[in-house]
Amino acid sequence: MLKKPRNLVLSVFFLFLSSWICLAMAQNKTTTTIPVNVGVVLDINQDYGKIWLSCIKLALSDFYGSHAHYKTRLVLNIRDSENNVVRAADAALDLIMNTQVEAILGPVTSMDASFVINLGDQAQVPIISFSASSPSLTSLRSSYFFQITQIDSSQVNAISAIVHNFGWRQVVAIYVDTEYGEGVIPFLTDALQEVDVGVTYRSAISPLATDDQILQELYKLMTMQTRVFIVHMNPNLGSRLFAKAKEIGMMSQGYVWIMTNGLANRLTSMNSTVINSMQGALGVQTYFAQTMELEEFNFRWKQQFLKDHPTLIDAELDILALWAYDAAFALAMAVEEVGITSTVDLFRTKKSSFNLTDLENIEISKYGTDLCRALSMTRFEGIAGNFYIVDGQLQSSTFRIVNINEDGARDIGFWTPQNGLVNKLNSANTSILSTNSKSNLKASVIWPGDSLSFPKGWEIPTNGRKLRIGVPVNVGVPEFVKVTKDPSTHTTEVTGFSIDVFKAAIENYDAVVGDVTIRANRSLYVDFTMPYTESGIVMVVPIFDTRTNNAWVFLKPLTWDLWLTTSCFFVLIGFVVWVLEHRINEDFRGPPSHQIGTSVWFSFSTMVFSQRERVVSNLGRFVMIIWVFVLLILTQSYTASLASLLTVQQLQPTVTDIKDLLRKGENVGYRSTAYTYDLLKQVGFDDSKLRGFTTVEEIQEALSKGSPNGGISAFVDETPYTKLLVAKYCLKFTMVGPIFKTVGFGFVFPKRSPLVPDVSQAVLNVTEGEKILNIENKWFNKQESNCQDSSNQPVSSNSLGLASFWGLFLIAGLASILALIIFIVCFLYEYRNMIPSDSGASRWRRLQIMFEIFNRKDLDSHTFKTSRLRDSVQAPVSNTFEVVDYNSKQTQIHSVSFEDQEIPSTDQDSMVAATEVAITIQEIQATTLV
Repeated sequence: MLKKPRNLVLSVFFLFLSSWICLAMAQNKTTTTIPVNVGVVLDINQDYGKIWLSCIKLALSDFYGSHAHYKTRLVLNIRDSENNVVRAADAALDLIMNTQVEAILGPVTSMDASFVINLGDQAQVPIISFSASSPSLTSLRSSYFFQITQIDSSQVNAISAIVHNFGWRQVVAIYVDTEYGEGVIPFLTDALQEVDVGVTYRSAISPLATDDQILQELYKLMTMQTRVFIVHMNPNLGSRLFAKAKEIGMMSQGYVWIMTNGLANRLTSMNSTVINSMQGALGVQTYFAQTMELEEFNFRWKQQFLKDHPTLIDAELDILALWAYDAAFALAMAVEEVGITSTVDLFRTKKSSFNLTDLENIEISKYGTDLCRALSMTRFEGIAGNFYIVDGQLQSSTFRIVNINEDGARDIGFWTPQNGLVNKLNSANTSILSTNSKSNLKASVIWPGDSLSFPKGWEIPTNGRKLRIGVPVNVGVPEFVKVTKDPSTHTTEVTGFSIDVFKAAIENYDAVVGDVTIRANRSLYVDFTMPYTESGIVMVVPIFDTRTNNAWVFLKPLTWDLWLTTSCFFVLIGFVVWVLEHRINEDFRGPPSHQIGTSVWFSFSTMVFSQRERVVSNLGRFVMIIWVFVLLILTQSYTASLASLLTVQQLQPTVTDIKDLLRKGENVGYRSTAYTYDLLKQVGFDDSKLRGFTTVEEIQEALSKGSPNGGISAFVDETPYTKLLVAKYCLKFTMVGPIFKTVGFGFVFPKRSPLVPDVSQAVLNVTEGEKILNIENKWFNKQESNCQDSSNQPVSSNSLGLASFWGLFLIAGLASILALIIFIVCFLYEYRNMIPSDSGASRWRRLQIMFEIFNRKDLDSHTFKTSRLRDSVQAPVSNTFEVVDYNSKQTQIHSVSFEDQEIPSTDQDSMVAATEVAITIQEIQATTLV
């Protein structure tokens, strides 16, 4: 019985003991989690600072969520650097001295890091920066500094490969004038020199530069000939630079902009306005694989970030945010690896005195050295890729080559240390080479100004090594090339038109400079630039004055068709005016011969505005207004043309076709050193008809003699030489042609010389501007001040033709026809009741009646009314009048008589009575006619 209670007691005891042990173990587990202080120095108030901090927090959450049994826990102590170097250093000092952090994540910029690194060295606290990428920081040789980012020098080979790929040979470096900007320039210069590319200018822009200062620097760059710009600066300054570049037209066709990863990696954090100002630029971005883990992380981060910052809905992750995540993850692993067992006495005092302002009194971290060693040995597959550190630097060397278009960056290729530029990477992140990667890259790029053709990169090099220049000696024409030697100094001086053109186009190149004609057979051995002179082979022939002193010179101002048209219109206008005036104007009545003479006389007299006949009808006046205007213009033009024929010298070439010379068997000249002899032989000229000359004076003498006197009738040569001849003797000779086609003069380079395209572009720049005109005036200036331009012009007649005046004649003709139509319509309407309408009257009879009516005076006209009123006052009224019956088949004339009545002219009543009688008679006549 005792035994049973005893067993029960033992059972309860063991149960209680086991519970206590479990509770003790749980309590022991909780108490052994050791918090480790780490500092974070970021620009917290900036959007990118908030993004990076959120990634750091998420990294620790993920790490300890998957490693709950780890003893250490990182505790973040966050400080705001406020985008200021001093504030960043102050924040780091506070974290080290007061908070006694074991490590610091940050700071942001390379300049911030250069100060903080020294603090870390003295306190032996690791400084882990995922954004300070300047290679100059490695020169500090700090074992406590870790760059968990791609250092800027790692991308210079990728940039030089891009420049070399497109064949550009000179670039301009634009960088921020800070330690970050200056650090990469020596590495970039060396990388470019390895591919024979020079940095012609370094443009350092202060991070505090105003917009006006940025514009001033850009305007300076615009005056330079290099058009390839490599930009290395922070996003804030870079955004302003591209905005100003676009504003002044430097983001247009012909310009090349290449951004380093300092800008290209931050494109996702830039707004659309900034991206729009970068259209067409190339960029070098750090490559990271788009894995499923990264997509899942991005989703989780976005959810958490919007909870913490609901207003930043457009925030996106960039490579720096991924490095921030991996850096925090690596630090948590390293701290656990060190095995910190206590939070007590983590720092040991360096000296007995302690003063916050005395940097020598900073305490030293006990675990700093071990923590650095653990970080250097940390390996894992991070969000941004494989994480491992060598000599304090993250090893990541693959780059994306992007083209900024529309709303962001577009991949056009990749760069790897093993294979250089490649078109794409396979799933294992190894490169796949292309057999023609250069052409593929060119085809895929949309350049500034939405251009698809890649820019040349620069117009003309401004300096370079001295190169050999070959100059052909031309004795006959020193105006093009003249070589003289100074016997005292034994130096050679070369002058001439061709030399000046070359100097205007380029400074120094391996080339032949001179009056060298571009020909097909020569192009088999050398390369030519674009021509800098006019093309073609022409003839120089004498000129003669075409002025004639014969008696019929007055007919020459107008062509025969214009004379004929004018004469016809004189007749037409006379006829139209006669029709319009015949019934109402006594000046256009009378016997037929008198009427014809008056009409012709009236029409031709208007030519000198001496007509005496009056025009009383409105339609006639309308026609005359138009006709007088036509005659005014015609006579003035005739006078001017005749004066020109009689006074101005008219010079025309004696020969206009080389075949005429061949047919007539006349002598033709050529320059002895030219290839025109072979061309003349091909045309068919015999050797006996060809004469070779050397100097301009010899050519002038031969042309003056002419072929019958042992000289020549024409001189055949290239346009530049003939222009020189004509410029000296412009009153005697002119050019005709071209009779053969040639390209012109050009500069000669060795076969397949890479300089030909650039020099050709330079030649075009010279020849398309005013500079070539100035050079021509210098060497080919006309000797006589009264010389006219004697260059070959089409021979044209000085006579005025119908083509110049047909519009005036058209207006006059339409006005005349319109007046006739209106008159006929009104006439037919007025006398419609007098024309027989029965079928018995033939058409000819009707026309006869109409003509008889037309031939009579229109007594209702105001001109005749006024005349009759005046005559009726002074003369008796006739007592007989005739009544014509037009309705009868035969015309019957009836006489109606009244007793004669004298109307006294002195009596006013009698005058009125006489007038009424006259009017009554007219009414009777009209009634009878009807």
